[in-house]
Amino acid sequence: MELPQVIHGNGIAVFFFLVGWSVCFPIPPQERTLPHMTSNVNEVSGKSFDYIIVGGGTAGCPLVATLSERFSVLLVERGGSPYGNPLILDKKFYGLSLLQTDEYSSVAQSFVSEDGIPNLRGRVLGGSSALNGGFYSRASWDFVKQVGWNEEMVKNAYNWVESRVVFTPELTPWQTVAEFSFLEAGILPYNGYSLEHIEGTKVGGSVFDNRGKRHTSADLLMAGNPKNIKVLLNATVKNVIFRNKDNRTEKIAHGIRFIKSDGSSHKVHEAYLNQPNNSNSMGDVILAAGALGSPQILMLSGIGSYEHLKSFDLPLLVDLKGVGYGMKDSPGVAVLVDSKPQKRQPDTPQVVGITDNFNIIVESGILPISFNQTRIPIAAKLAFPASKGKLELSNTDPRKNPSVKFNYLAKEEDSRGCIRLAKLLQRVERSQSIAMFLGTQKHKNNVLVMTSEDEWRKFCKENVRTFYHYHGGCLVGSVVDRDYKVHGVKGLRVVDGSTFSESPGTNPMATLLMLGRYQGKKILEERKQIVTN
Repeated sequence: MELPQVIHGNGIAVFFFLVGWSVCFPIPPQERTLPHMTSNVNEVSGKSFDYIIVGGGTAGCPLVATLSERFSVLLVERGGSPYGNPLILDKKFYGLSLLQTDEYSSVAQSFVSEDGIPNLRGRVLGGSSALNGGFYSRASWDFVKQVGWNEEMVKNAYNWVESRVVFTPELTPWQTVAEFSFLEAGILPYNGYSLEHIEGTKVGGSVFDNRGKRHTSADLLMAGNPKNIKVLLNATVKNVIFRNKDNRTEKIAHGIRFIKSDGSSHKVHEAYLNQPNNSNSMGDVILAAGALGSPQILMLSGIGSYEHLKSFDLPLLVDLKGVGYGMKDSPGVAVLVDSKPQKRQPDTPQVVGITDNFNIIVESGILPISFNQTRIPIAAKLAFPASKGKLELSNTDPRKNPSVKFNYLAKEEDSRGCIRLAKLLQRVERSQSIAMFLGTQKHKNNVLVMTSEDEWRKFCKENVRTFYHYHGGCLVGSVVDRDYKVHGVKGLRVVDGSTFSESPGTNPMATLLMLGRYQGKKILEERKQIVTN
């Protein structure tokens, strides 16, 4: 995701954003059919489907499209449609959709972590891809090997995504300046345009096409079979329904309970999985609700720590203590290089610097702070923080945010990494390229003027913010297995960023898009083997 935010403190303006994805070819005309979408809960209530996907975000939409090739799929999204909303779809309005949030209906839902850091999460079909800066870059192949994915299937899944929603950007004047400033700061080599995760300065892909139109993950639904897809918008899943399997104690997912997202009604509706004669050939409920939503729904369904669920009078289904643990967020810091707000047009990141053995990622954009003013930040993040936190319920209303703490810079190695990051920002903002763009003399635009390690440490502690690349809560191993099936039950999977122990690449978006396609293909293969046997 790539959400802009500027926070002022101690004379320093701090900014952060969530990064997105890229595109190379338009969707073929024969694939430009969106499935049926409705906000009428009565169209879905009581109905049965082969698969139920909870969350129409980065991973959810490509997953739905893939499964629909052979099966009927219900997609339940708590937000509305991105289509027809110029604040989402037009690049010239980048960031404006994030400036106004409300409790139930805004496309971005705000929350404040227990660390006291403001944050955002997507609440719209397309998820973060409808809100972010659109920067697309793959995970490293070391990451792919580490998580045990099939490399050929990963390549095919990336290609499937990129042929539909990823474009080669044409650098804007500011992005050219950012590119040269990174190189001046020593972020080498220069790699030109690349979708691969490689050290140095490079141009990445973008989900904005050459007309300035955003292509979200929702566009990938057009690649599915529209006759097999039903999309329920503005509905929030309350919990997963389970039944006993073959009159035994083993629990199997049977469906979902959901309510309207707008807070107008607490009436509970249900939708179910189809039940073929052979229970082994049944489909799944698949949570793709994100790093906050998926662990929250598991807990509300009775899957989590017994002690924690007991405190909310929730009946225990599975005592799975890993739910909500391993939460991480890449700590970020940014400086504004312009001296005051201007009326420049918003500009999304197209160039990235990857350095410090892949540990530091730096980029820049022009971000709105109001509907007629922008600022220019240079922002960097620690890609692999050692500090971890956890997520817990704060109430039992699925429309409200859970409680989460990331423990930014709690580990000494993160604090040292932030100092290296801040010193890099100092070199970038002192570059001749930026000075020339701003019309100032070199070194006159000094925002960071620290001399001692203690001053740098204090700066990091006071100015650390989110980069919106948070993940964890349903980690592979502790909560789901390598097929993303939840431990202790049948017919329930999690396929989203909550399963990641690290954020892949420059940002998770490209890999989450790939993951939805990848896991969809794996599930289709699995079902084919069941039928064959």
